[in-house]
Amino acid sequence: MAQYRREMLESEMKKLITQGFSQLKDPRLKDKFIDINMVRLSKDKSYLDVYVSSLDEDIDTIINILNNAKGMFRTLIAKNIKMFKVPEVRFHKDEGIEASIRINKLIEKIEKNEEGK
Repeated sequence: MAQYRREMLESEMKKLITQGFSQLKDPRLKDKFIDINMVRLSKDKSYLDVYVSSLDEDIDTIINILNNAKGMFRTLIAKNIKMFKVPEVRFHKDEGIEASIRINKLIEKIEKNEEGK
């Protein structure tokens, strides 16, 4: 039962954070495609880890901007979800996409080497 509740909270928080992206007024985020790949709420509900990816090359800058605005996201969660303790929001770079691209490139390279033999 507790796992189900945590998954529901994660889903709602993901929606709220996505809505919060539109409220950010930083010009560096204008016209940037930001995708939330995964949201994980800690077991004690004190931390919300948000894994973000972007098609833009400056993902580290985007992560820094989002981490600087994490108070706004926490306030947004507090206003919309009734919880005893509102989690601290932490944004992380999701490296899963980059890893899969690297793996695909390696596979293509191996296939080209195999064809050349």
